[in-house]
Amino acid sequence: MLVRNGFAMNALTSRSCFRMMLDRRSLPQSLVVVCAIGLTLLSGCSTPLREFVDNGFKVGPDYRRPPVPLANQWIDSDHEGVNTSSVNYSDWWTVFEDPVLDGLIVTAYQQNVNLRVAATRVLEARAQKGIAVGSLFPQSQSIDGSFTRSQLSKNVAVPSPVSHFSTWSATFGASWEIDFWGKIRRIVESTDDVVDASVDDYDNVMVTLIGDVASTYVTYRILQQQLLYVQQNITLQESTLKIATERWKSGQTNELGTVQANSLLEQLRATQPTIETGIRVSQNQLCLLLGMPPTDLAEMLGTAPIPESPPEVLVGIPADLIRRRPDLRAAERYIAAQNAQIGVAEADFYPQFFISGDIGYQAKDLDLLFGPRSGIGQITPGFSWNVLNYGRIVNNVRLQEFKTQELVAVYQQKVLVAAREVENGIIDYVNSKVTAERLEASVTAAKRAVKLATDQFNAGVIDFTSVFVAEQFLVQQQNLLAQAQGDVALALITVYRSLGGGWQLRLSDPAIATVGMIETVPATSVVVEAPELITTE
Repeated sequence: MLVRNGFAMNALTSRSCFRMMLDRRSLPQSLVVVCAIGLTLLSGCSTPLREFVDNGFKVGPDYRRPPVPLANQWIDSDHEGVNTSSVNYSDWWTVFEDPVLDGLIVTAYQQNVNLRVAATRVLEARAQKGIAVGSLFPQSQSIDGSFTRSQLSKNVAVPSPVSHFSTWSATFGASWEIDFWGKIRRIVESTDDVVDASVDDYDNVMVTLIGDVASTYVTYRILQQQLLYVQQNITLQESTLKIATERWKSGQTNELGTVQANSLLEQLRATQPTIETGIRVSQNQLCLLLGMPPTDLAEMLGTAPIPESPPEVLVGIPADLIRRRPDLRAAERYIAAQNAQIGVAEADFYPQFFISGDIGYQAKDLDLLFGPRSGIGQITPGFSWNVLNYGRIVNNVRLQEFKTQELVAVYQQKVLVAAREVENGIIDYVNSKVTAERLEASVTAAKRAVKLATDQFNAGVIDFTSVFVAEQFLVQQQNLLAQAQGDVALALITVYRSLGGGWQLRLSDPAIATVGMIETVPATSVVVEAPELITTE
């Protein structure tokens, strides 16, 4: 239908325009005829007349939210540790009850550079909207002034009685394209949707930032706990090696026990630098997230156990994703912005109406310029119609429609990915809790085994091999336990990040200035000593 109407319109406009250009005496009547032709075309083109009126006198389709592929419930919604109640996720990290983490998130919100970049893009989008809104008013406005000194020739057939004269002028001119078909209003609509999308993009950066800070902090505590286990086992093994060496030198046992004890001790010592490297890497990552140069944060972070997760995770229902996750909201707003471009393209089917004119003063002398008889002015209504476009307008409309369909598919794919992320986080959280509980029981049993083996070795009942095996197993299980306890917290972070929680922090900005800052950030901390680049007006 678009192609047929497009070519029909070209033929019609060609004949009509030539008639109107020939009849210069009746220009206002010609404009009325052009309007009538345009309204007639509306009844058979891509935007029917009724739809044009219903859309607020704008061509092109009004936006409607596309359907989304979401289930009614999460797969593990009936699990004991999963609560489907809908709650406020604005400060989900407080479930860990860790004031240090609270302070880090507030500081990252205030200083992160990527968040500042996203905020600047919001301002850019608003400026673009302001430019579009300005196009609703006369698009061209100018004040001009001039002075002309003229000298006329006397060597002509009929010389003028005036040989030279001066002309002073001052005029104000304006040109206004009337938004008859809603093209400019569609552009404003599109930029308005882009502004909304840029705000959602900012919120998405915040969700990612908070999740990254929490994940990095938990990783830091995991490594800190693993380092503590290693240091404790090194102390224990040094004592065991001393006993094994004394018994070997006294002839009570052979050298095997001493060699095994020394081997395990060196293995533990070799593990320590690797963990310390991981701790430093985690600190550097936290510094990046906090918007500051790499700094030793050990004193500020202090020592603390791995954040403990609550007994259940609050996940709401899948339908909540499309209103809570900012990346999904942004994707949906970009569809709306692109949908408005269809109307912008369709407006090229029809004539453009404009009014231009100027008023001012003109006189031979400067002191007469603004006199009562020096006024001048003119007004010029007109129209412009792109005819014989050879399908360019039709295919531009198709292009905008296909772009809209593409963004719809992108949005629906994002919804599927978001649902998958939540499902993965839920099952990871549920099973990580089981793993951590069983590893905790395993470590308790391993500690008991080490004590029994050590007591029997000291009593001379068994050789050192049993002690060696028991202590080696304890080291492994303690390392796995620390990681498993951290995995529970990391899985919980993944769930809440996937649910789109945390961006609401900006809504309560005035209230966060004192959250955790007094206790977690000392007066001589890096937040105060950070470079001036971090401080923003």
